[in-house]
Amino acid sequence: MIRSYVGRLAATLTAASALITTTPSAAHAGTIGSTPVRTFEYTVGGVTMKVPTGCMFTHVIRGSGKEITYQNAGVDCAFVGALSSGFCNWRIDFAYSDTNNKTYRTSRGRTHSECRIDPMRSNSPQRLPQYGKACAHLYVNGVKRVSQCHHITK
Repeated sequence: MIRSYVGRLAATLTAASALITTTPSAAHAGTIGSTPVRTFEYTVGGVTMKVPTGCMFTHVIRGSGKEITYQNAGVDCAFVGALSSGFCNWRIDFAYSDTNNKTYRTSRGRTHSECRIDPMRSNSPQRLPQYGKACAHLYVNGVKRVSQCHHITK
């Protein structure tokens, strides 16, 4: 019993010393936020589509300072929202603005003609020229329906 305790203690100390002597990796920050998608109706090919309550638009950013290494936005639906026909003719744009709220760059997504209950888009890494905001916008049938933004600060 004492030998197994000593063996476990030695293994634990060896692992701990390996962690202590490992070179630290670069620090990364990230943020995630969700905004409810309000109920709305729209027409596609003469058919009225309704998006009920129960859907959230989520925007994720990872990076450090003005360097965005990962960015994704999409819709998740639950309850009644998950039973709807979804979002047709949708696109997700990523927009970047300065501290005066002036948009200086937009990464426009392609319009998807198919209907999806869970539209999603990732964006390429970005090096922002200044601090401000990074936003994701969901358009359905050409109309902006919901936005979710994060402040990019020092």
